[in-house]
Amino acid sequence: REETILKVAQEIVARQQKFFSMGAVGMRPLVLREIAESLNMHESTISRVTTQKYLSCPLGIYEFKYFFSSQLSSEKGGAISSTAVQALIKQIVENEPSTKPISDTNIAKLLSDQGYVIARRTVAKYREALRIPAVHLRKA
Repeated sequence: REETILKVAQEIVARQQKFFSMGAVGMRPLVLREIAESLNMHESTISRVTTQKYLSCPLGIYEFKYFFSSQLSSEKGGAISSTAVQALIKQIVENEPSTKPISDTNIAKLLSDQGYVIARRTVAKYREALRIPAVHLRKA
């Protein structure tokens, strides 16, 4: 059991290298199936091994499940994880002028300018998940 946990942790670290150097913005899409296939294990085994297990690193302590994220396509033909998109939205909102907050539509446009086509509704969903209030509630 411990050997399996170690193998899974090593595989997560290998596949999420950018996270450890850049933070959440560097998170790449990753699903349980990818880890299961690379370790020749069943997906349900990986699911059980990652449940309520934590990884400690210089950025903090994270549940294994945190490193698994769905993917969104980018214009460049690549993919970005939903976790990375949420981190980008958080950065945009944190850096917005308090007198003129940025709307979900404009956040979607800013992300599009960076090559990530994200619908306004998706921006709103992620903003709410991050517990960031709507634009009219963020005005100073």
